[in-house]
Amino acid sequence: MGQRTVLVTAHTGKHTALHSARLVAERLTAAGIAVRTLAAELSVPGAKEMPASPEAAEGAELVIVLGGDGALLRAAELSRPAGVPLIGVNLGHVGFLAEAEPDGLADAVDRVVARHYVVEERMTIDVTVRGNGSPIASTWALNEATVEKAARERMIELVIEVDGRPLSRWGCDGVVCSTPTGSTAYAFSAGGPVVWPEVEALLMVPISAHALFAPPMVVSPRSVLAVELIVRAETSGAVLWCDGRRKVDLPPGARMEVRRGALPVLLARLHAPSARGGQFTDRLVAKFGLPVTGWRGRTWEDAGEHA
Repeated sequence: MGQRTVLVTAHTGKHTALHSARLVAERLTAAGIAVRTLAAELSVPGAKEMPASPEAAEGAELVIVLGGDGALLRAAELSRPAGVPLIGVNLGHVGFLAEAEPDGLADAVDRVVARHYVVEERMTIDVTVRGNGSPIASTWALNEATVEKAARERMIELVIEVDGRPLSRWGCDGVVCSTPTGSTAYAFSAGGPVVWPEVEALLMVPISAHALFAPPMVVSPRSVLAVELIVRAETSGAVLWCDGRRKVDLPPGARMEVRRGALPVLLARLHAPSARGGQFTDRLVAKFGLPVTGWRGRTWEDAGEHA
């Protein structure tokens, strides 16, 4: 068995992230684990500097990400094609995808060293943009693909389609096509439902739609969602954003198709997932500061055990 290798990445705009990344790299190196870093981010004695490409993650055991959800989404561009799990340490705001907080950094590294983690697959979406029937762009997303108006003062008009059949026409600011992982991101802000990550589904959530029928929708993971732009002089141009990182300018009459991604993103978790999704429930409570005072739990079961 060869030497274990971990890629350490950080949010380059945060001094705390760079400092924490150096601490992580030093701790891993002391445990005999080879460390890689991205050449453009940080320099650590003994670490191998790599270009910011999937080659950086190829053959690694894990990618440790220091930063917020944006940093983790950026790292997913490297880890996904390499089939390597990500583990995030939150140095941002909500950090919903992160597995550890700054005060648990040392413990998180120790768990990685001891291999005390499990890996779960997160569904992605593949996105194709067509103009006049011909593909003009192809990309993917872990959270969401969003068609948005390009001009603030004008809305866009579009027809949405599910499984090859037209469903409705909206005048709106845009539409979010999301994975369950993305249900707590942009789709949540747009009024969509929170979907537990073990549920396999696609979500379509309108943004400020002027229409009688414009609810958030949850469809089969085998479905194909499509959004077609209506060409009208008084409507705005539109853009496609994937995970807020990859942008495609949409020509008039463009069509965006969304389907389940061919490759998942792998996330490492420091605790085995609960059979009933309890860990995700705890994450919702912690990240959104939800009030749970007064909860008594399954007290009747406790009473039965001591009867």
